[in-house]
Amino acid sequence: MNAAMIDRYAKLAVGFGANVQPGQIVTVNAELGREQLVRAVAAHAYAAGAKHVEVNYADAFVRRARIEHGRDGAIGFAPSWQVERIHEMGQQHVAQITIEGGIDPAATAGLDEEKLGADQPPTRQEYLKLVVDRLINWTIIAMPTEPWARQVHPDLAADQALERLWSQVVNICRLDEDDPVVAWQARMTRLLEVAARLTERRFDAIGFRGPGTDLTVGLLPSSRWLAANFHTAGGIEHHPNLPSEEVFTTPDPERVDGSVTSTMPLQIEGTIIRGLRVRFEGGRAVDIDADEGAGMLRARAARDEGAPRLGEVALVDADGRIGPHRTVFYNTLFDENAASHIALGHAYTFALDDDADHARANHSSIHIDFMIGSAEMEVDGITGGDRVPLLRGGAWQV
Repeated sequence: MNAAMIDRYAKLAVGFGANVQPGQIVTVNAELGREQLVRAVAAHAYAAGAKHVEVNYADAFVRRARIEHGRDGAIGFAPSWQVERIHEMGQQHVAQITIEGGIDPAATAGLDEEKLGADQPPTRQEYLKLVVDRLINWTIIAMPTEPWARQVHPDLAADQALERLWSQVVNICRLDEDDPVVAWQARMTRLLEVAARLTERRFDAIGFRGPGTDLTVGLLPSSRWLAANFHTAGGIEHHPNLPSEEVFTTPDPERVDGSVTSTMPLQIEGTIIRGLRVRFEGGRAVDIDADEGAGMLRARAARDEGAPRLGEVALVDADGRIGPHRTVFYNTLFDENAASHIALGHAYTFALDDDADHARANHSSIHIDFMIGSAEMEVDGITGGDRVPLLRGGAWQV
């Protein structure tokens, strides 16, 4: 990808995504191989007035070494100073930009699924607190790399696959528009309008019916529908996911019943879960099965009392830019914005209008989205015995 487009992407992430403020500390997280975009992000952050930019690189093959050779105490471990660092990020209200993408499949190939599932350090739970308490302004973007491109487009030569993936990311992130910010603002306005209509109806539950799926997800009395247009507790507007095509809310973790079949593969830190099937009773995922990779998700769902319960339900229409590409990206940032989805784990309590419902919302150390929507999926709003069509063929009915 040419330097001008990289620069445009970085500018969007810093200004519209995280909305970096003068005097802020900025943390940038990225896997190795994304240095060009990291440097452009740092340049734009400093140009926006950042006081300090800290870059943290991760290496999936170092994690592989821990899973392969680390003793039991190494799995899921993080030193106390890492946990304290995240706590301090909240105290100092940093801006955070994460640059992700598909992880090289070789980094997890052949590893024990249960160990992979157990390898979640306490830093993850501490970070979830920052998000839920709205202490930081943040965004996530993705940068194509050759290993990710080969996974998404295995039928193409490596260079062609990378070029193809970049062209898709440019289109999906609206970088091909004269003004990407204006284009995103128009899409956010539409999503916020839909969210307001759904909130106004105050449905008791959402029903999903489609191939392999008959699921009812109860909502809390004050569940409010949102789009990815957030404000920190201090009032800084930011857009946490680029791209984002969803409206979402916080469900009642004790009122989820039925069975659901994932409509897209799920990628969790390099592990691919295919053909996922989950059965819920009384809000709890009592049966998790898959054609491939089920052990990973079972281990994550066993981490704590809230892990097998839902913390989010999200609806995605067909007007976004991801679905028309008809591509599985093996990256939740993109795939979850191509299809309606639900998430096991921690809830976003800021989507609840009544403080009394906060205690009823789900609490967990995990938050894992998986995709359940498709053109065949019928989504209804339920109140009493009445079902109101919400999505048919991917089109809004409200």
